[in-house]
Amino acid sequence: MTDSTQDLDLQPDKPHSARFWNYLLGGKDNFAADQELGEQIKREYPGAVDLALATRAFLGRTVQHLAGEEGYRQFLDIGTGLPTADNTHEVAQRVTPDARIVYVDHDPIVLAHARALLTSTREGATDYVDADLTDPDTVLAHAARTLDLDRPVALMLMAVIGHVTDPTEAATLVQTYMARLAPGSCLVLCTTLASPEVDAANESYAASGTIPYVASSAKAMAAMAKDLTIPPPGLGPINRWFPDQHTSPTPDTEQWGFVAYKAD
Repeated sequence: MTDSTQDLDLQPDKPHSARFWNYLLGGKDNFAADQELGEQIKREYPGAVDLALATRAFLGRTVQHLAGEEGYRQFLDIGTGLPTADNTHEVAQRVTPDARIVYVDHDPIVLAHARALLTSTREGATDYVDADLTDPDTVLAHAARTLDLDRPVALMLMAVIGHVTDPTEAATLVQTYMARLAPGSCLVLCTTLASPEVDAANESYAASGTIPYVASSAKAMAAMAKDLTIPPPGLGPINRWFPDQHTSPTPDTEQWGFVAYKAD
């Protein structure tokens, strides 16, 4: 753990969602309780690590494509989690140094590590907002300090929307964000496709006392992109989006998602 956590009650005896995800990704910002939950989930759902790694790779490929091929210069990454290698700002500013990135999370443990996210190129900007995904008014008001919300923004919701456990509420929330972003904005979203195996693992995850997470149906995911355009390869396994042309294709993952665009 970094020194910035010294005055924070980390509750090391209880598993924590951000540290759990960090453990699945092979990070070191976790405790025994997070590791034990991670091992339990891996026993119940052997694809858990591959799913986490696929999500991280999807973020990197998508940000690189949007910044490099499509000219996006603004990224709003909600549900940041703990910093790891190749965060959104690092990928975007490596492609285009003037990119501006705002991270959002509502988690004191993530906040304690946020200084690792606040590095930036001289030409660009990076900020961190302590706010809840379910409070778009606060999120967007604070994001506007760094981003020009009258210009296109790439909204990143990576493996976070499942914390809004009602599918209708989740769809309405995503639609609210996109309605308030400028024409030409895009939505990058992924979450786990529901199945008996995945749902059982999520029940064990919630029973541990950490923040519940629910998987989604394809229909529920499609509702989140209402009035947006999803180009090929469409809604489906995230490994199909912007594949690396220099490596062999990866097997389809149960982490599904899309990149969807708001009309200009």
